[in-house]
Amino acid sequence: MELINRELKYKAHRVRVYEDTLVTPEGEKLYYDFVENRNGSGVLLVDEDEKLIFVKQYRNCIQDYDIEIPAGCVEMEDFDKKDGFDIKERESFERPDSPFYKCAVREAEEETGLIPDELIFINYIIAAVGLFSERTAVYIGRELNKGKMSRDPDEFIDIIRLTLDEAMDYIHKGLINDSKTIVAILAYKNLK
Repeated sequence: MELINRELKYKAHRVRVYEDTLVTPEGEKLYYDFVENRNGSGVLLVDEDEKLIFVKQYRNCIQDYDIEIPAGCVEMEDFDKKDGFDIKERESFERPDSPFYKCAVREAEEETGLIPDELIFINYIIAAVGLFSERTAVYIGRELNKGKMSRDPDEFIDIIRLTLDEAMDYIHKGLINDSKTIVAILAYKNLK
């Protein structure tokens, strides 16, 4: 498959929507939608009592409150300037100077007031691999220290602490359905 054209169809606040034209090995043209969105990071914080820390906030896409791990967008100017960062290399995400690593620490502090001293990279997810460019790195954060909460003006967040069993129960009851959050919980369960 060869991409021969990408035409911008719509530009919004956070996303750009394109129509891609591809050519198959047989020479047939195919048309696909492609949505470009910012990359991000999320972190499952685990306190000294093994409680998992989540944020509950309103999400307009579901017109309801969602329980999820602290997360946010990677600073693209950092991403663009990082020499040696390779999105295909696990080590790139594990480096403290990585824009994804820095984003996870920043979002943990901004949304919960907690800073993880230990950050374990799990993987990155692509929520809709057939449509979206966005990659979200998922981390587990431990050895938490007090920081300073500084939420964005549009963030109205409650902090929720659950045991691993409670978090698994929330998944099965449909109370947690955010993909990065489910990945983080299952990875933590596997690490234990």
